[in-house]
Amino acid sequence: MQPETSNPSDLIYGLNDRPKPLAALLAALQHVLASFVGIITPPLVIGSALGLTAHLPYLISMALMVSGVGTFIQARQPFGIGAGMICLQGTSFAFLGAVLSAGFLVKQRGGSPEDILAMIFGVCFFGALVQIVLSRFIGQLRRVITPLVTGIVITLIGISLIKVGITDLGGGFNAADFGAPGNLALGLFVLLTIILLNRSNTPWIRLSAIIIGLVLGSVAAYISGKLIPQPLPDLPLVSLPIPFRYGFSFDWTAFLPVALIYLISTIETVGDLTANCMLARQPISGPSYIKRLKGGVLGDGISCLIAATFSAFPNTTFAQNNGVIQLTGVASRFVGLYIGVVLFCLGLFPLIGAMLQQIPKPVLGGATLVMFGSVAAAGVRILAQAPLDRRSMLIIATSFGVGLGIAAQPNLLHLLPELVQNLFDSAITSGGLTALLMCLLLPESKADVQSVNRAQESAPVEQA
Repeated sequence: MQPETSNPSDLIYGLNDRPKPLAALLAALQHVLASFVGIITPPLVIGSALGLTAHLPYLISMALMVSGVGTFIQARQPFGIGAGMICLQGTSFAFLGAVLSAGFLVKQRGGSPEDILAMIFGVCFFGALVQIVLSRFIGQLRRVITPLVTGIVITLIGISLIKVGITDLGGGFNAADFGAPGNLALGLFVLLTIILLNRSNTPWIRLSAIIIGLVLGSVAAYISGKLIPQPLPDLPLVSLPIPFRYGFSFDWTAFLPVALIYLISTIETVGDLTANCMLARQPISGPSYIKRLKGGVLGDGISCLIAATFSAFPNTTFAQNNGVIQLTGVASRFVGLYIGVVLFCLGLFPLIGAMLQQIPKPVLGGATLVMFGSVAAAGVRILAQAPLDRRSMLIIATSFGVGLGIAAQPNLLHLLPELVQNLFDSAITSGGLTALLMCLLLPESKADVQSVNRAQESAPVEQA
């Protein structure tokens, strides 16, 4: 089929056009380049914080492999699962806080790394079922979870994660040389490199800024002696996925925060899919649009279910890949099939993960500081698009006050039952639930409702 020509400056290949294999592969590689760091960073951060270093090569392999499978499903749309578009699935930063809380909960009880992973993937498995159910009620859900609530929670997620990034920049949790000038210099070098590259007028330099920053930072770390390459472990050439490799565990106190993030992730996906529809010149209203949203959110849920089964952290539709569609003018869903195959093949080789885990903490921290800050900035942008009347400002102020206040003073809840402590000691859950309750309890005028509906239809959600 020939590419669309009605507006060649906007779109070279439409949604159902079939580019030639070489053109499709080149477009797919650009999507992989834009998302690769985003996919592998959450496993690196979680593995470092929870002491899971020995398992990192496998976890990174599974992250890439599951991202490939999820992306393939979204594009291929088997049995009505998926949006039928280029919806690149990648490991979500939004879940980091809740996942780390679940891991630390097991670690405080004396659990082994395998016990930690069993708990994380157990609660994420059931959380994915929440998203699958929610996919059937997209229309109603958008009326309950407004841009105001979503913006508050995304901002809180970003602010919470910044602590993780700045800790790595200083050298890592409990590092003997934490805060050493060499660590700070490396982290700042990476940070400044990424900032400067992002100011480039060349689109692909901007898209590759984080990868280039990590490479240059690693070279600088090697020259300064901070990076001493270690012999690669004796790993199999090919890493095969094993269902529930670390077992299966569940705890309500770990599950509830994760379930809340699945709820917010669903709303994020709706925004990303809407933006994708606009770029692919598909309807953004009416039955076909709602059907595509339901399929896309269901695809996200199935992708997360597969991820939990095969030891990968929760996935979501990556918003930054919408920028790649806009840049290349290629919206063909068949390119999504190529992307899925490339990511799956990268995940087959655990040596890739073994090499990536040697990136020094300050280098990783310099990059993640930008990425996590971008999450908070995306939340602020969503809030700016919501009608900020007196009611909204009161909800924002109270939610931030509760969420950030409890995070800053975790001993505030130490006399309450353990269930309450574990559920509300996170800024994300305490602030997010406060926002939800206040939005439900405080009445809003009809004019406000109309403004919110307009904002939801026109404001896609971004993710770092």
